[in-house]
Amino acid sequence: MDKRVTYCTDLEKSVIMSNFERRGWTQVGPEDDWNFYWSFTQNCRNIFSIESGYRMNDNQIINHFPNHYEISRKDLLVKNIKRYRKELEKEGNPLAEKTEVVLPNGHAVTRYIHLDFIPVTYVLPADYNMFVEEYRKSPQSTWIMKPCGKSQGTGIFLINKLSKLKKWSREAKIPFHPQLSSKESYVISRYIDNPLLIGGKKFDLRLYILVTSFRPLKAYLFKHGFCRFCTVKYDTSVTELDNMYVHLTNVSVQRHGVEYNSLHGGKMSVQNLRLYLEGTRGRPVTEKLFSDMQWLIVHSLKAVAPVMANDRHCFECYGYDIIIDNTLKPWLVEVNASPSLQSTTHNDRILKYKLIDNIISVVVPPDGIPDARWNKIPTMEALGDFEVLIDEELIEKEDSNLRPTKNIRYNNGRF
Repeated sequence: MDKRVTYCTDLEKSVIMSNFERRGWTQVGPEDDWNFYWSFTQNCRNIFSIESGYRMNDNQIINHFPNHYEISRKDLLVKNIKRYRKELEKEGNPLAEKTEVVLPNGHAVTRYIHLDFIPVTYVLPADYNMFVEEYRKSPQSTWIMKPCGKSQGTGIFLINKLSKLKKWSREAKIPFHPQLSSKESYVISRYIDNPLLIGGKKFDLRLYILVTSFRPLKAYLFKHGFCRFCTVKYDTSVTELDNMYVHLTNVSVQRHGVEYNSLHGGKMSVQNLRLYLEGTRGRPVTEKLFSDMQWLIVHSLKAVAPVMANDRHCFECYGYDIIIDNTLKPWLVEVNASPSLQSTTHNDRILKYKLIDNIISVVVPPDGIPDARWNKIPTMEALGDFEVLIDEELIEKEDSNLRPTKNIRYNNGRF
């Protein structure tokens, strides 16, 4: 067999190209005979569409699952997590246990104990009436509106009055009537108005998660995530409600601010965050936070696993955006199926080169030739800076060797 490996890419970024070239792979076009395709999501969907008639062979792999949007579209992610919680509840699973929480204004609301990792969220216009009911429990609270299918901070705004939402609805000509379907749906989420601040500034975390299979679930966490900071100090006053430099951490927004520092790009490594928290809050609560973040990621993936088209030719690297509040509770903000590979700083370039290098090492079998038939169990060396987050196949094997102990990797409701 000819050992020459061919690759095709829709994204001609040096962090991708140089990783392929270093392996001695040859670039070809999408119409040619390729082994490894780094594609845009739309082109991946086209390949898997019935109309294309394209059939992938055993020596071809591609960097997206056909219906990635089940996790990357804000409305579908919420829908899948809500469904997952309800199903566990129906089964009587202790993971779906609930408790009553008293809001600052004295209103009591019911929350999940173990699966409360997304802010209360509704899809508009469909859930408008439910949103109004929830809003009235604590009027004057702040909510954040996001268009379902957009990224990089586009179209996002904050509201703290129903009148502001109605005014926007009139101006945007989007009627909030559940029966009327709108081309552009939005999610509206309770705004995390008590974020953890460092140096008085709000930040979020970008973590990279590689999934090589959804059934069984095989997911890996890249060790080099980073915090993205706002350039302006956090301020909850109504006058700053429209100032996106205070509220949105997206680099695509922040780099236009006068305070933006192009040397560090408003970023801090996740390792430095851990050290900072251990120093200011102590090791036990820091360990719990990092464990809670892994828990959040695993259960968001389990929530979408049943609906994902689990094609063996596919893998996907997701960019998870997480906000930590001042009680050190992590909240899932969104998941990106095409996290930016643009390098804004020197450290960024090193990180993203390593990320791509490690992804290729994990998804390609030890002989270096893409193969959709292999068991997708990489060696410790191949993992590089990825660590196993969950591998249901390995859990199953350990379980069968250690019966009657079930779910040995789950300990007191912690992953």
